[in-house]
Amino acid sequence: MQIVNTIEVLRHTINTWKAAGYSIAFVPTMGNLHAGHCQLVKLAKRKADKVVVSIFVNPTQFGVGEDFDSYPRTETQDQEKLQAIETDLLFLPAVAEMYAPDAKTVISVTGLSSIHCGASRVGHFDGVATVVCKLFNMVQPTIALFGLKDFQQLAVIRIMVKDLNIPVDIIGVETVREASGLAMSSRNAYLTPEQQQIAPLLYQSLCVARAAIVAGNDYAAIEQQVVSFLQQAGFAPEYFRICRSSDLAPAQSDDIDLVLLVAAKLGKTRLIDNLYFSK
Repeated sequence: MQIVNTIEVLRHTINTWKAAGYSIAFVPTMGNLHAGHCQLVKLAKRKADKVVVSIFVNPTQFGVGEDFDSYPRTETQDQEKLQAIETDLLFLPAVAEMYAPDAKTVISVTGLSSIHCGASRVGHFDGVATVVCKLFNMVQPTIALFGLKDFQQLAVIRIMVKDLNIPVDIIGVETVREASGLAMSSRNAYLTPEQQQIAPLLYQSLCVARAAIVAGNDYAAIEQQVVSFLQQAGFAPEYFRICRSSDLAPAQSDDIDLVLLVAAKLGKTRLIDNLYFSK
């Protein structure tokens, strides 16, 4: 596995591969890799000739008081995992390599970036869209793979790619879960042993809500019941929403394709999850 720290060397390698006719798959990450990340890389290997993974903890998607400084960084272990699954190239840039000190350009997907997670994390999705756009320009992949755990993030990236005519196919990959149902996440490492026993109830609440929707129950009542359930379990719910999967707007009773979105804090750890389905 080749490890690259600069855009110049990255572009040289990519140009060499493209000249040889290779297709390129890209998996952007913030490191602290788990089985979900590894699944993305393994799928990428089946879909393209060369696989590039980036590890970059992006400061522009963290708000004031969020966990940028404490975000888990495990570069040595991450490199070992990527080596073991035969990743072709790891792009490991510093902040100064990614952002010029006088950078003035921000990519913003209006509307979608300010609802749900964007309502409390102001500017978060602008940071995501900007860094992903930059990485796409650097790597110039044929395809890029993202986990479906952050459903809203994937929706933002899809719209950005469409609106900016970026020639990359976006592939969403199913969420990898613990045996308990808890969605795998780097932030799960923050949970205490007691909280790890409670955390799976987040996904269980989505499954119960899906059953209630299929049974024809009132959407507003379901939302209230889920929030109450999470509060009683020890969470501090930020939101629970029943949405159309196409645009994440509030679902109406005649909508067929739905996604349930939830965000809640358990202690100091913010957890998100989703469940999408057709009635």
